[in-house]
Amino acid sequence: MNAGTQKLSLAGEAGVIEALLDLPDTALEGKRGTVVIAHPHPLFGGTMHNKVVQTLARAFVQCGWRAMRFNFRGVGASAGVYDEGRGELADMLAVANQTAPTDQPLALAGFSFGAFVASHALAQIWSDRPVDKVVLVGAAASNFSVASLPLEAHAATLVLHGERDDTVPLQSVMDWARPQSLPVTVIPGVEHFFHGQLPLLKSLVVRHLRA
Repeated sequence: MNAGTQKLSLAGEAGVIEALLDLPDTALEGKRGTVVIAHPHPLFGGTMHNKVVQTLARAFVQCGWRAMRFNFRGVGASAGVYDEGRGELADMLAVANQTAPTDQPLALAGFSFGAFVASHALAQIWSDRPVDKVVLVGAAASNFSVASLPLEAHAATLVLHGERDDTVPLQSVMDWARPQSLPVTVIPGVEHFFHGQLPLLKSLVVRHLRA
């Protein structure tokens, strides 16, 4: 955490949701809106403190967004138990409903399992309110049914994947994206957790947010 990070306890259907709100500089605060960021698989060490999740938060904060990270049910101080994506989707929607006012821009982001959950959050939210930006990193398409994205959301969406991802093979993401004609940005030589390449990840997200 840093000086611009606040600890929050939110209400979820399984009980309390532990969360952190990263704030931009005062001069930028409120100019963009709120991004809700979902973390990797809860059963394999995924938390809101994951390095990729923190990098996503920093990129959004740098561009003036409020970045909301949270722990899925059963992780850290969040109540409940792992629910194979169903309850985790409810968690993400609860966080968005409580922290992202409907009269302000909303963005969604996720890494790995979190990208899978974020895709379904987008599909569910889209008909009720606009989502200004979407960032999906290492989407877990080989293990979960990642939702197809609304066609109108494609221009606002950045899908990033490492060429050498041995956790989620690139081919599985291409198979998911191909029927949608959804572009995928492939980063040469990079594996699932972006070891040694987090600055590049951040710069690509910042570029997308400023486009």
